Amino acid sequence: MSTNLASTTQLFAADPLQALRESTFAGVEPQDIVRRALAAARNPVISTNFRPRSAAFLHLVTRIAPDIPVIWVDTGYNTPATYRFADAVTQRLKLNLKVYSPLVTSARRAALHGGVPALDSAEHAVFTQEVKLEPFERALRETGPDVWLTGIRGEQTEFRRSLGVVSKGPFGTLRIAPIFAWSAIDLEDYLYEHGLPDNDDYVDPTKGRDNRECGLQNMGSGI
Repeated sequence: MSTNLASTTQLFAADPLQALRESTFAGVEPQDIVRRALAAARNPVISTNFRPRSAAFLHLVTRIAPDIPVIWVDTGYNTPATYRFADAVTQRLKLNLKVYSPLVTSARRAALHGGVPALDSAEHAVFTQEVKLEPFERALRETGPDVWLTGIRGEQTEFRRSLGVVSKGPFGTLRIAPIFAWSAIDLEDYLYEHGLPDNDDYVDPTKGRDNRECGLQNMGSGI
């Protein structure tokens, strides 16, 4: 064994996450991506926003790791249907749900600043930071994960496609997207196969439209 190969092997043995690269998951099924990521992780988490078809990803991961912390940033601006859906899925899957909310309630914000600011305005950027990004940053600081499993998919936006299955997340996390290659139809088929509920009434005021990033997935950088 050469010196370089020996040092590389020692590095991987010391930190299994170093072995997780995009090529590691080429052609690998989502369930096996989850298993490999969890085998390498010391303190993994999963995030959700309880958007349409999100129950598929939550079920996929938690049937393998039932106790994994599930981070939900509740902006305070979700629809009633989303809150009911979140409660139903949490009970159905027995999620280890960790809810993080903005430091200022939506009622207080409405009284002081009015409704949701216009998209792409400076005010909207501040709004997004306060109701979504700050709570998520707080969640990562408090839970201290090394692996962040996320339900992003390559077909959603050009930016997400650029991230791939494996990318650097914030606070030193490794962001892994097990269902990166799945389509919306794949998710719907999974919901049907497992008899999972869905949420058809979802609004994210920090995005405004599906092809717009709110900034959460922009945290960190690709590798």
